[in-house]
Amino acid sequence: MVLTALAVPPVTVRPSITLESGDRSEDDLTHKLVDVLRINQRLRENRDAGAPQLIVEDLWELLQYHVTTYFDNQTSGIPPARHRSGRPLKTLVQRLKGKEGRFRSNLSGKRVNFSARTVISPDPTLSINEVGVPYEAARELTVPVHVTASNLEELKRMVLNGNEPELRDGKYVPGVNYIIRTDGRRVKITDRNAELIAEGLEPGYIVERHLMDKDVVLFNRQPSLHRMSMMAHTVRVMPSKTFRFNLCVCPPYNADFDGDEMNLHVLQSDEARAEALILMRVQEHIMSPRFGGPIIGAIHDHITGTYLLTHRNPMFDKQEVLSILTNVHHRPLGEPHIIDGKEYWGGHELFSLILPEDLRMTFKASICQNCQTCKKEDCELDAFVKIRHGTLLQGTIDEKAIGSFKGKILDKVTRDYGSDASRMFLDNVTKLAVGAIMAKGFTTGIDDEDIPAEATAQINEALNDAVRKVSDLVEAYHEGILEQMPGRTLDETLEVEVMKVLGRARDEAGQIAGRHLGMDNSAVIMARSGARGSMLNLSQMAGCIGQQAVRGERLSRGYWNRTLPHFKKGDLGAEAKGFVKNSYKSGLTPTEFFFHSMGGREGLVDTAVRTSRSGYMQRRLISALEDLKLKQDGTVRNTADMIVQLHYGEDGIDPTRSVHGDAVDVDDILSEVLGDEADLLAKFGETKQVGYATVEKDLMETMEEEELEEPEYEMGGDD
Repeated sequence: MVLTALAVPPVTVRPSITLESGDRSEDDLTHKLVDVLRINQRLRENRDAGAPQLIVEDLWELLQYHVTTYFDNQTSGIPPARHRSGRPLKTLVQRLKGKEGRFRSNLSGKRVNFSARTVISPDPTLSINEVGVPYEAARELTVPVHVTASNLEELKRMVLNGNEPELRDGKYVPGVNYIIRTDGRRVKITDRNAELIAEGLEPGYIVERHLMDKDVVLFNRQPSLHRMSMMAHTVRVMPSKTFRFNLCVCPPYNADFDGDEMNLHVLQSDEARAEALILMRVQEHIMSPRFGGPIIGAIHDHITGTYLLTHRNPMFDKQEVLSILTNVHHRPLGEPHIIDGKEYWGGHELFSLILPEDLRMTFKASICQNCQTCKKEDCELDAFVKIRHGTLLQGTIDEKAIGSFKGKILDKVTRDYGSDASRMFLDNVTKLAVGAIMAKGFTTGIDDEDIPAEATAQINEALNDAVRKVSDLVEAYHEGILEQMPGRTLDETLEVEVMKVLGRARDEAGQIAGRHLGMDNSAVIMARSGARGSMLNLSQMAGCIGQQAVRGERLSRGYWNRTLPHFKKGDLGAEAKGFVKNSYKSGLTPTEFFFHSMGGREGLVDTAVRTSRSGYMQRRLISALEDLKLKQDGTVRNTADMIVQLHYGEDGIDPTRSVHGDAVDVDDILSEVLGDEADLLAKFGETKQVGYATVEKDLMETMEEEELEEPEYEMGGDD
């Protein structure tokens, strides 16, 4: 490994630049090479002139230093070579390594042409696989089109539009920025030369036309953490200056509209467009490979909307029905119910219009309270959902049915009817929900957390009771009669018991508040249906905030032997250790506010630290696994062709196509095959085995009747 000749990189690697003042400034590498040359020359001269040993050795060491810093200017134990200004030189290794180096900055990721970036905003009228692009961006981004005999006339018209055409009748007109002639020359289109170039256009030319509707683009939000962070959308050119997309696509991008920006990349070849449409389109990614369920689904208002539409099957008059169904592609509307001479339709009927005609499902909604024995069809909460032959017979549609991550109907439609049907269903269900929430009206405010005086009294009683219990525990601890928990010290036992009592107190306060708010309350509707928030948020707003904790323990730091100076030394009671009795509604005392801010600070610091940690861990994991791939024979191997797994994932199942991680959903198959028999079997507590036996018996009988031979199954193709 000893160098006898130093390879000198060409001038293109170390270009010299001319400054504004006219001075030449050489590259860092050139400076370093000059140093090496200079010392080499002096060494040779001194050696040939027979200089003293000491001087020759010094020059020899200096030469070694220059060669070392030429390769790596951050070698430990050696002072880095610096400019006269004191800036360390950027030599070979520094050019390659790290975030700003050649690999990560210029090769793995780089700045590209045909990309745009701007703020995002929501548009519920777009389909999930569309993206709204501003006129300004569409005029700047271009798509190369090869001129042929069949598209010549259309492209001539586009060239005549110029590179900045006006809107015609308020409509966007695509123009052309450049054409590339057959001899490879690029010509910019201007108002002056547009007519001339349009005349001379002939097959073989390439026309770079503006972005227009239906073009395929890639849409991406940083940080890109999984494959759904970059998906293919089709363009819809629109006024205003933001990118717009459907709300259902927020979860996979993890986007919100508080000022997030996103990137758009325009595909330049037909092959790329075809590949993006087949592999990267939004609807192909409804099922997440992380958990085998839908990651793109209804959120927030959509869930509240379907809840208001279907909970206890409310009636809508003709005007409301027409308004709700305006933008929805649906099956024909059924006959109305006549009440007092007016025509009405039920919410269940309206929802059924967008379901596939042979859909059959039974499940419990999000509002289900998990009673000890399920009353099924007789549920008082209307939480038992029953769909037969594509008709919603009963139950409430909420997060459990159509939400992202949990939606069962969405899951089944995607699995059984394909991604296109799923997109249609999702577009329809969100438009239906928005229609319903607009017809019914829905709002929430501070007064939704108001509770009557009797409830406040009950909550205060429960909290005072808890504080008394804590005092009793502390007293027992001081007297030494507290029963010690196995494997814990007496101090730890006290802490655990106190946390238990205070936790229970907060939950009880929440339950009292929840009982008095009731299911007609907008905030409760959002929490219970799974649209946003939780009952915990409400119980903290209306009931009691509860114990503040840092690192899972009650607050203890502050002054010596007490948290704040106005508590007695050694006070272990509830108030002195950060129990907040008040709710957000009633307002905190200064002491409570201080304790609450201690708990809140931990949350903030934790969030900031966690993102950087997990980001770096993900990066290391990707680096470790990036050479693995699935081969044709079903094995997972690395680039050296070593087998890592004989069977992909040990079970050969693509998590995207699994049913929440399971290869097969047995219950679903039984209900498909047996129809209502499956319900009967379930009612009489029969096991799945009975179902299997029935299916098997039917099959055997069929075979005997038709005197069929037992089929030999061959796995192949889509089986």
